[in-house]
Amino acid sequence: MGDNPSQPDKLPLSVFIIARDEADRITRTIHSVQGWADEIIVVDSGSTDGTVELCRELGARTEFREWSGYGEQKRYAESLCRNDWVLNLDADEELSVELQAEIRALWDAGEPVGTAYQLPFLGVHAWQEKGHPWTVSNYPIRLYRRSCGSFDPSPVHDSVQMSSGSVERLKGMVLHRSFRSLGHHVQKVNEYSSAQAEDLFRKGREPGLLKLLFSPPVTFLICYFLRREFVNGMDGIITSYLHAFKRFIRLAKARECFQRARHQHKQV
Repeated sequence: MGDNPSQPDKLPLSVFIIARDEADRITRTIHSVQGWADEIIVVDSGSTDGTVELCRELGARTEFREWSGYGEQKRYAESLCRNDWVLNLDADEELSVELQAEIRALWDAGEPVGTAYQLPFLGVHAWQEKGHPWTVSNYPIRLYRRSCGSFDPSPVHDSVQMSSGSVERLKGMVLHRSFRSLGHHVQKVNEYSSAQAEDLFRKGREPGLLKLLFSPPVTFLICYFLRREFVNGMDGIITSYLHAFKRFIRLAKARECFQRARHQHKQV
């Protein structure tokens, strides 16, 4: 789908999404911005499940780029946008009806007052439709002027760094359906923790005994109580344990990287 002139009934806003094999989830994402965002761009890194074809059918512009890490992939997608105002969503995220209305209202007086906006993220478990609002604990910047900020190039973190302007916070929520199942959760933890461990190794941050010993149980308590997963009953316990395991396996893999490097150094 080629570039079209901005339509007057749409916001001067570009939405960009990175994806790979998300045909079962990305429709919700696109539908939540369809009809009022000026353009929707999907950067695909090699889908084989029909994601690209589906996105084109839904009216999104699609581009291919080999996977280079979260930060660089999003910076590339950002660079394709024709508008200064951009909104980033992942393929497992969608704007709630309330947040859609709130974003559209930012342009009622002409231009938004801020240069960037933090959006509340509500985790939605596989068995839920909307999730429990008490579990909101993450407010990343996802709506911003790209002339005033950009994604950090980190391969494992995807945070927007603003160079100027003010940051505001919206109230409507992004519904985040991160995991299709417990098996998918464990698979993502395994993949993501490997990339995080390599990042810790590159930075020279070898985990010690105390971190390996205390970080997992502290993570469980933070997730279960401070992030209020207790409202989800037994499923909240399972989720909290998985977060603790994610922290532990990341540290264990990082330690393995340092052990391997020392072993290779001895053999030289």
